Amino acid sequence: MEALTQRLGGLTEALSCVVREALGGNALAAASDDELLGVLASASELSRLVDAILVEATGHIGARDAAADRLDRIATGAGCRDLNELLRRATRCSAARATELVCAARGIHRPTALTSGQALPARYPQLREALTGGAVSAEAVSGVLRVLEQALPAATAEQRLAADVELAAAAAGTGPEGEPPAGADELRWQAQVWAQVLDPDGAEPREDRALRVREVRLGRARDGVVSLRGNLLVDVAAQLQLLFDAIDNPKRRGPVFVEDPEDDDAPMLQADRRTTGQRRHDALAAILVAAAGSADTPSLGGAAPTLTVAVRAEDLQAGAGYAHIDGVDEPVSMHVAQHIACCGRIERVTFDSFGRILGIQVDDRIFTPYQRRAIALRDGGCVIPGCDIRAAWCEIHHVEEWAAGGKTSTDNGVALCWFHHRTISTSGWEIRMVGGVPEVRGPGWWDRRRRWRPAGRHPAWMRAPVAAARTG
Repeated sequence: MEALTQRLGGLTEALSCVVREALGGNALAAASDDELLGVLASASELSRLVDAILVEATGHIGARDAAADRLDRIATGAGCRDLNELLRRATRCSAARATELVCAARGIHRPTALTSGQALPARYPQLREALTGGAVSAEAVSGVLRVLEQALPAATAEQRLAADVELAAAAAGTGPEGEPPAGADELRWQAQVWAQVLDPDGAEPREDRALRVREVRLGRARDGVVSLRGNLLVDVAAQLQLLFDAIDNPKRRGPVFVEDPEDDDAPMLQADRRTTGQRRHDALAAILVAAAGSADTPSLGGAAPTLTVAVRAEDLQAGAGYAHIDGVDEPVSMHVAQHIACCGRIERVTFDSFGRILGIQVDDRIFTPYQRRAIALRDGGCVIPGCDIRAAWCEIHHVEEWAAGGKTSTDNGVALCWFHHRTISTSGWEIRMVGGVPEVRGPGWWDRRRRWRPAGRHPAWMRAPVAAARTG
C-alpha cells in the first residue's frame, strides 16, 4: 500500500508540472483547435481514471465501516459523522460529489467473502471494468445505478447483469451498433429505458408517491418577497417550462440597425441584466396576469380573480406612503400599487369615522379585449427595444397616467412586459404617443443622444421606413 501511495504521489508531482506548463506558459494559447480538443480528451480520461481510484477507495472505506462499531469506524476516527462527510473533508468535494462516489462504490466495489477472504464479483462487474479502464466517470456510473436500482426489486440477477453488459458497452463505445462512447446524460437515459423494461409496472407506484407529495406552498412575506416551495408533478413542471420558454424567448441578441454605421452614439441592443431566476419570476407573473384575465378562469364571488390593493386616496395621488395587498401581511410600496392600478380599476370606498361604508365609486381604467388586440397588433410585443416578450404576454400601460387625465384608449396604451411595466418609472426608459403611435427614448447608456424612436414591431409598420427610403 505504501508503494501505491508513493506512485500516486509521483504521478501527482509529474501532473503538477504539466499543469503549471499548460496554465503558466503559452502552451494552450499557442495550441491549434485540434490540439485543444486533444487536451480536453486526455484530461477527461485522466479525470475518469482518478474517479476509478476514488470510487474504489470509497468502497473499501464503506465496507470496513459497515462491519465495524461506530467508535471503530474510519469516519469516526477522522472526526466525521459518516462516509459522506469524510469524503467531503478528505477530497474537498461537494456533498453532491461525495454522494456520487458513495453510490458508484456500492455498485462496482468487490466485497470480500467472510470465510475465504477472497474478493467476490462486483454487483455490476462490466461497469466496474469500464470505470477501471477510464471509459466512464463516477458521475455516469452513479446516474446509471440510481435509475437501475429502483427497478431491480422486480428484476432477476440475469436481467441486472444483462443491463450491466449493455450499458458498459455503450460507455466504452464497443456496442454492436458501433456507436461512439456515451456520455453521462446518454447513459442515464439508456438506464431509464432498461428500468422500464425490467419493471414495466414501476411507474405506477412512483406516480402514486408523486401524487401524495405534490404541493405548492407560499411562505410569509418578508423583506418584500414571499418564499415559494413545493413539488410539481413531472407533467405540470413540463407545462410550466413550456410557458417559461414561450414567454422568455432565448433570442435576446440580434442585429442592430443604425442610421449611420460611423455614429459612435448609435444605440446598443438593450442588455438584459436579469438572472435566469429573475426572468422566470417575471414570466410567472405574466402567466398569472394572463390567467386572471382569461374568460375560462373560475370566478371568485361572481367576478374574475382580482388583486385587491388598499391605499389611501391622498397617498395614491402623491405617490408616497404604503399600500396593502389583500392576503399579504407585509405592506408594499406605492410604486407597486401604481403598477397594479395601471392595469385595473380603482374602487373608492368612503368610510365614516366609525368604519361604516358611506359610498362606493368605481373608476374603470381597464382596456377592453378589443383595445388590447388592437394595441397588440400595432406594437407586436413589448415596445422596449431588445425585449422579445410577445404581445400575448404583455400588459397594457397608460402612457399618460390615468390619474393625470390619461384616457383608456388605443392612443394612450402600449404593450409592456411585466418587468418593463414594473420598472418603467425607474429604469430611464420613456414612452410618448405621437399621432397614436408609440415612440421610445432610452436611457443615456443605451443612446447618448437620447433620441425618440418609433416603437412598433409589426412588419407592416416596420416596412414603412424602407418604402419611404426607396421612394425618396
